Amino acid sequence: MCHAYSITTNLEALRQVRFLFEVATNIGNLPPQTGIYPDMLAPIIRNSPGGFRELVKLRWGMPSSSLALYLAAKERANKLIQKHGQAISPDEFEEMVRMEPDRGTHNVRNTDSPHWKRWLAPEFPCIVPFTSFAEFSSAVGPDGKKLGNTWFAFDVDRPLAFFAGIVAPQWTSVRKTSEGLITTDLFAFLTTDPNDEVATANPDAMPVILTTPDEIETWLTAPWTEARRLQRPLPSGALKVVAVGPKEDPPERVTEPTLF
Repeated sequence: MCHAYSITTNLEALRQVRFLFEVATNIGNLPPQTGIYPDMLAPIIRNSPGGFRELVKLRWGMPSSSLALYLAAKERANKLIQKHGQAISPDEFEEMVRMEPDRGTHNVRNTDSPHWKRWLAPEFPCIVPFTSFAEFSSAVGPDGKKLGNTWFAFDVDRPLAFFAGIVAPQWTSVRKTSEGLITTDLFAFLTTDPNDEVATANPDAMPVILTTPDEIETWLTAPWTEARRLQRPLPSGALKVVAVGPKEDPPERVTEPTLF
């Protein structure tokens, strides 16, 4: 699964995609983000209820399934029972489930799952701009250490591209215990089988990447029966390894290349 990515472009490059969008106040001047990890704020472009599209920063990580949260709360409840030797009432356990911290699910793979189907209607897709992404490689390098982050891009210039994402608007949950219960907009992007390059680091998955304005338009507007055809790997040879090991990518850039 993709667990990190970078976006080091500007608003002018984003506007080269052939549709217009409004810019939310929390975007600012879109400073580079060379290491975006789960639960961080990152820019996405989404359909808005007013009929326009919006560039806005949301929190990375869709809601986890109710079963996953139930099982996590049950495990925590069992530990408390063992520690204190005191039963937990049904009402107390229900509150534990409601307040179970959920850092989110940052990749979406099984789109046949009822958990994800609710967000596959045309009002929920988004596109997630990126310039490179990382898969964690457990392969051991010459120094005897794991290679770690293997960063992929279309070439060493790291042109702008887009993941196929979805949004969960105004979701109420506990993201961090210190925050308590909050309501916020969340996003994640889809994954699929890896192509040959990505499989060298992650043999299980790669992000779903949209490579043309037509694919972007289809993803943002088409019914799921049509849009789901975009959940496929890129052809082998389409991506390059541009860095291995660092937590952030890339080095400073002078130009702003784009696929579009």
